[in-house]
Amino acid sequence: MKKRLFTLLLAAGMLLTLLSACGGDTAETPTPTPTDTADLPYDGTENPLTGLPMDEKWLDARPVAIMLNNLKGALPQQGNSDADIIYEVPAEGGITRMLAVYQSVEGLGIIGSIRSSRPYYLELALGHDALYIHAGGSEDAYAKIKSWGVDAFDCVRGGYESRTPGGNMMWRDPERKANMAYEHTVVTTGEAILQYLPEKVEKTHASGYQYGQTFVDDGTPAGGGSAVTLTVPFSNYKTGVFNYDEESGTYLVQEYGQDYIDGNTGEQVAVTNVLVLKTACNLTGDSLGHITVELDGGEGYFACGGKIVPICWSKADRNSPIVYTNEDGTPLALGRGKSYVNIVPLNSNITFE
Repeated sequence: MKKRLFTLLLAAGMLLTLLSACGGDTAETPTPTPTDTADLPYDGTENPLTGLPMDEKWLDARPVAIMLNNLKGALPQQGNSDADIIYEVPAEGGITRMLAVYQSVEGLGIIGSIRSSRPYYLELALGHDALYIHAGGSEDAYAKIKSWGVDAFDCVRGGYESRTPGGNMMWRDPERKANMAYEHTVVTTGEAILQYLPEKVEKTHASGYQYGQTFVDDGTPAGGGSAVTLTVPFSNYKTGVFNYDEESGTYLVQEYGQDYIDGNTGEQVAVTNVLVLKTACNLTGDSLGHITVELDGGEGYFACGGKIVPICWSKADRNSPIVYTNEDGTPLALGRGKSYVNIVPLNSNITFE
């Protein structure tokens, strides 16, 4: 025991001598300079729809997809600038509607006005495994909601309408009722959606679900042509215009010759990625002028950072997400940020400069 104690004391003495020789002083050892974390790449949870930082609790949540009215008389929309993805698609008579997709609706204010469903919007929502919110629908859409097993929440026939704001998932906004046609008045909020989603509805993706879209810090396509202004005609009634703002690195959206704004803030909607998908849009032949929109795939364009390239797109089936590829078949990487997806007829004359 004495020999072991002597050995330990000797080793301690040698260590102190070494520290002294190197100028070491345990009482004056300098504190290491902290690493500047602002220079480190983000390695936390990313929103699967945008690639941006997100609270981890929403990572596996099923997103919420909401039908937005886009008639001139229903504007401004509200809550549209908060959407992670906006899909704009033709409806009957040359009008368009938006499907706004939100990975999380927590803390969101008024969203609307909410309008009716069509089958192809259901396919877009199913591609995200989303919870689908609408106000009415075509008879074909109602039939497919049932046969396809869509988790849909309807203000008109679904029992989700309240006579007072916040009393159910949706209600008729008093200010809109005073100034607009009745069909332009249905709204909701993030709080109401979370409060009134039925307990029996699955709120998270099934194990193993992957959206699969890749995002990069700079999504500007290599070798792309100039796209400072991108013009996207849907019909004689509606044309979308996207103007690149170099300072923010986003496209500012216009429609009907005016800024496309969020009525909650009065600010113009801005997105990082603009996608244009060309496809067949045909009349069904019914008396209401309803159309079909094919979503199996085709050609299109991708604009980001003021540049544009041709792309290809595909959707394996109604429950699969849209997959974007470059012309050579390699996966398309989007810039981190919000996306605006224009689904237009094959004869749409897209221009950019």
